[in-house]
Amino acid sequence: MTQTRPGPRRWAWAALTVITAVVLVPIAYLVSLSLRSPNDVLNSSLLPTQPTTSNFLKVFDTIALGTMLQNSWVSAVGAALLAVVIAVPAAYFTARRFGGERLLTVLLASYCAPPIVAIIPLFFLLRRLGLTNDVIGLIVVNGVANVPVAAWLLDGFVRRIPVEIDEAAVVDGLSVAGAFRKAILPLLWPGIVAALLVVFFLSYNDFLFAVYLAVTKESQTLTVGLSLFQGDRNVQFGQQAAAGLLGILPVYALALLAQRYLVGGLSTGATK
Repeated sequence: MTQTRPGPRRWAWAALTVITAVVLVPIAYLVSLSLRSPNDVLNSSLLPTQPTTSNFLKVFDTIALGTMLQNSWVSAVGAALLAVVIAVPAAYFTARRFGGERLLTVLLASYCAPPIVAIIPLFFLLRRLGLTNDVIGLIVVNGVANVPVAAWLLDGFVRRIPVEIDEAAVVDGLSVAGAFRKAILPLLWPGIVAALLVVFFLSYNDFLFAVYLAVTKESQTLTVGLSLFQGDRNVQFGQQAAAGLLGILPVYALALLAQRYLVGGLSTGATK
């Protein structure tokens, strides 16, 4: 009697199930912490003994969570728009012009530098412009800092568009800028959406720039607010977990809704 072996598809599903479970463990434990009272947090159990939702209400009294969430979303959306506006023509140049690869290499090389080295000059530049402790300052810094990533993603999309489309548009009487605007740009929308999402997530998760350049309560973001729970004597783990959940759940939902654009953007940028 022959024994059937599980096929490759079963092994793949089993591997995906294990990976998904491992990825969801930290989120599940975060939910568990958010439902515990301060005394319940101190025990070593994985599940709350007496679940409570009070942390989700008290956290708004401990920190200005509403303002921080608003600042995080506004700065992330603004940075994504700014980065893509700069990166779209830059990607068209790197993909279509002779020597464009060198510009892309320079952009990516600048992204490899540790961001901490730019903190001091950025602080003085923003102070000179009156943009310290201002969400607009975070938009400018995160937007410009993430231009290399957006340009890299969009470069792959531009290279997949046949150059004959540009040439046909020019033959029809359009200028190079007109051909880009009317013939190429409409075909780039999947890449533009992917770049917007990637830069949004990177900017939303930024802590370094936010903690140095936005120190007032009116300008702090969620990442800075989460660090405020780490006191010398007492740490409100339950409230910190609740604040973290309120911050990441909308972003997780956005990532799930737009996963097709994310996967397509990352794979296109990596296999141009």
